[in-house]
Amino acid sequence: MSEGALIGLALALIAVVALVAAAVKILPEYERGVILRLGRIQPLKGPGLILIIPIVDRLIRVNLRTQTYDIPPQDVITEDNVTVRVNAVVYFNVVEAVRSVLSIDDYRFGTQQIAQTTLRSVLGRAPLDDLLSKRDEINQHLQQVIDQVTDPWGVKVTVVEVKDVILPESMRRAMARQAEAERDRRAKVIHALGEKEAAANLGEAAVVLEEHPAAMQLRTLGTLLELGAEKNSTIAFPVPMELLRMVDKAAADAARRD
Repeated sequence: MSEGALIGLALALIAVVALVAAAVKILPEYERGVILRLGRIQPLKGPGLILIIPIVDRLIRVNLRTQTYDIPPQDVITEDNVTVRVNAVVYFNVVEAVRSVLSIDDYRFGTQQIAQTTLRSVLGRAPLDDLLSKRDEINQHLQQVIDQVTDPWGVKVTVVEVKDVILPESMRRAMARQAEAERDRRAKVIHALGEKEAAANLGEAAVVLEEHPAAMQLRTLGTLLELGAEKNSTIAFPVPMELLRMVDKAAADAARRD
């Protein structure tokens, strides 16, 4: 065989190998292949081994796994005119590979942009207190709004989570003062309730002691015993209750005579 024939055979073999390599494609389990044959859509392919016609077919790989997008911090003015910086994370995945190719040029970029604008729009209609306390409701509302926009693209938004709400320093100080004032108010209310209950109990105890004079003496002896158990320099002079009653009676008689 001549040298020219060998060269031709080698070139033909290389062409066949290149053609086969271009025609045979392998798609993993998490990918699907959207084929455009002369510009027209073909049935969805994959996963596994698929064959395409080189030059005629154009293969577009679509990833079906859940993808994440970290929304950068956005400046948001809440309903009560407080400026905050908020960032969030979005989880989405393709459920209709064909629509994700035909309906939008780049579904990833489109989902990211609609997530940013929706975050500013939704949080701008919420007051600051709801933004801080009703995080779950806001997350669910964000997910529903973004999913309604991306649904025609074949993209399903599964989760939207607001991660951080960064408040201005002046607002932090104001909220700290408010929380401190609230704690002081609760402490005063609790103290007042305790005084009220203590006064009621002392009134009931006074009624019992008045009906039973011996109980007052026992209470006095118990108090002296408590004072004696402590290591201090307190000196107590017990005075009989009868003596006090005599003094009160003498004072009353003197007042009547006057």
